[in-house]
Amino acid sequence: MTSSRIALTVAHRLAILAYIVVALFPLYWLLKVAVTPNNLLYSEGVRLWPSRMTFEHFTYVIAHSAFPTFFRNSLIVAGSTAFVVTVIASLSGYALSRFNFRAKYWIVALMLLTQMFPLVMLVAPIFKILSPLGLTNSLTGLVVVYSAFNVPFATFLMQSFFDGIPKDLEEAAMIDGATQFVAFRQIILPLTLPGIAATLGFVFTAAWSELLFALMLISGNDAATFPVGLLSFVSKFSVNFGQMMAAGVLALIPACLFFLLIQRYLVQGLTAGAVKG
Repeated sequence: MTSSRIALTVAHRLAILAYIVVALFPLYWLLKVAVTPNNLLYSEGVRLWPSRMTFEHFTYVIAHSAFPTFFRNSLIVAGSTAFVVTVIASLSGYALSRFNFRAKYWIVALMLLTQMFPLVMLVAPIFKILSPLGLTNSLTGLVVVYSAFNVPFATFLMQSFFDGIPKDLEEAAMIDGATQFVAFRQIILPLTLPGIAATLGFVFTAAWSELLFALMLISGNDAATFPVGLLSFVSKFSVNFGQMMAAGVLALIPACLFFLLIQRYLVQGLTAGAVKG
């Protein structure tokens, strides 16, 4: 029995290790190509690490390309979208969790329906709507589009967190004289910080890496985001993999920092909604 348990534990740890290796290998290869000189990229063949390292790709991307502009635009779009969607999803998720009203199920069905259409078939209608409003080739237009597509899922995500918090907490607060909104803001909202962090992380990542609408709605470098900017390293007859991978490594930094900031909220509060009996 003991040997079987040891074997099971070892197999479990090896499976986790294998998963980690598979998951992190693309990131490792991204960094490896980014620090490989162009003259060694093909001549050395497949190696785990180049015989000589260089940071000239990073220097070019930062100092001699438009990537800082793309980087700034992505930060603005992803940050604004995450904030707007989280605020809307928190309010709408709370409403769906706590209130019963006549059109509730129709609203839920409509929100689910918006998630069923392939995004590529919506590009032309969205462009037709945004063009007369002057929102094409605009960061504001991207924030509007990203918010519209992320609000339904984020609402359901926040609703699930609100459903896990007993109504007794709000009722106790309202007995003490608090209004429904005060109970929501001072009692319920702090307990859903893990849910808010998860929603922020999901929406930020989705907006940060989105390519289709950024490519279709943006026509100039001034408003281009970094996924579109990566295409600038692709020419008609060649691809500068070193500079592209260096830009990819730099683009990972904000996402990593963002998740480090919200990490403590993602792992806390498993019993935050418990009521003492």
